[in-house]
Amino acid sequence: MTDLPFKTLGLVSPTGVPFTSVRLGKSTFQITTSVGRSLQTYDLRRGLNLVFLSRPQTPDIITATYAWKDRVFAAWGGLRPGSPGGVWVFKRGKKIAALEEPPSGLVEPIEQLLVFGSWVVGCCGRSIQVWKSASYEHYTTLTPAKPKDCSGERILTGKMCNMPTYLNKIFVGKYDGSVDIWNLSSGKLLYTILPTSPNAGAVTALQPAPVLSLLAIAYRNGALSIHNVDTDQIVLSLRSASHSSPPITSITFRNDGLGAGDDGRKSGVMATASIDSGDITIWDLNNGGRVAGILRGAHDVSGNDGDSGINRIEFLDGQPVIVSSGKDNALRSWIFDETPFSPIPRPLHSRSGHAAAITTLEFLPSPSDGSESVGKWLLSASKDRSLWAFSLRKDGQNTELSQGNIRSKAKKAGGFRAGIDQSVRSEDLKAPEITCIACSLNRDGGMGVTTSGPIWANSRGANTDASNATGWESVLTGHRGDKYARTWFWGKKRAGRWTFETGDATEVKVGGLGDP
Repeated sequence: MTDLPFKTLGLVSPTGVPFTSVRLGKSTFQITTSVGRSLQTYDLRRGLNLVFLSRPQTPDIITATYAWKDRVFAAWGGLRPGSPGGVWVFKRGKKIAALEEPPSGLVEPIEQLLVFGSWVVGCCGRSIQVWKSASYEHYTTLTPAKPKDCSGERILTGKMCNMPTYLNKIFVGKYDGSVDIWNLSSGKLLYTILPTSPNAGAVTALQPAPVLSLLAIAYRNGALSIHNVDTDQIVLSLRSASHSSPPITSITFRNDGLGAGDDGRKSGVMATASIDSGDITIWDLNNGGRVAGILRGAHDVSGNDGDSGINRIEFLDGQPVIVSSGKDNALRSWIFDETPFSPIPRPLHSRSGHAAAITTLEFLPSPSDGSESVGKWLLSASKDRSLWAFSLRKDGQNTELSQGNIRSKAKKAGGFRAGIDQSVRSEDLKAPEITCIACSLNRDGGMGVTTSGPIWANSRGANTDASNATGWESVLTGHRGDKYARTWFWGKKRAGRWTFETGDATEVKVGGLGDP
């Protein structure tokens, strides 16, 4: 079971590695996410349908990925002292090469990969590994000097980028708030951009702007500015230090020349997001810069680990489309409308799965919707209180069984906000964690079920004659700490009408359910 692509039951790896994207000609983009020890590649033109699943699996968990031309580079391992690590190269889901191991080995995990020109660069916590992109041979190891006031072992934050026209140069963020500029060819440190203030904290995001020589830099204290690296001067200071707002951890620029201004006909749009928040902020950089809009609740924020917001956002090259991934185990695309113009995008495509550990699995019995044999559909429950139906034949058919308009209720109750005042999350409004599942499709009504009304309400006004004609609920679940079993409509993929109390008023026991 461990080799099944369950993170089709999940799109984001346990380490929260962001997605990587690449343009294929003029027709589409491919988005690649890491799932434990495998890569999954989705095609945007096909509605984010799964097109490749990498094989073989890497020996250890994938820590960083980068898509370049028709290849995907994946760094893995090094997460524990003495554990091996490496970088593999995949093409159309198949391993085609491995980068040469450094002379001293990979003694720490690679947190970000970057491929450009003649170089493959891996940024670790204390060093930078450099390979040649043509031959995959190891070129050099760059080791920055440890600042005098640095108390921890880490020096680099794992944030780095290159900039157009800067040949062989990379920009690397550090924990003391500075940004080092290295020449990869000579292996020399050329310059260090100092932080905007002594208490700026670590660099949390770096992203080059479409305008040459401009670099957006975000800091741990919440500050955000756009820097001219030629003159070492701040061009725009967009956000000052703030204790109420989480630090920005992902930045992206729109480069199709539209989206800014009152009518959206100007260029100069930037988007920011945070690993501590589920919101995406859209900036208009004209006339000193301002917040043009905020996409609230783009991804769920869970309270399980306090580190579950958005891990990456990216504007697709030349398109009014932004792609986001979050530690709620979701990959989503959003599109900006031109007529009528809106500074806030609307949903385009979405792929998601469980946001927490799986607790219960149950194959749907035959016959099931669209299945000619046993084993097509898998019912899956998780600690995130959700119930999913996964197709083992077509990824695009995966769906969560609805428990009502949870996201809208959470928003109205104050959810999807970062900060100490956040009291309501979408998972708080769901039924308790599912511990057991039973199913029988003998009287399932399929998509033709016409019943409506509140879920699990045990309404006395229910029309049994109508139910006999259209079908009954066909899935029954038991929940942790709950004395009620709950019904679900399989055909409609939503919660049912009834709850059944146990005879002894205790929790529904695992294995205590028969066919309903």
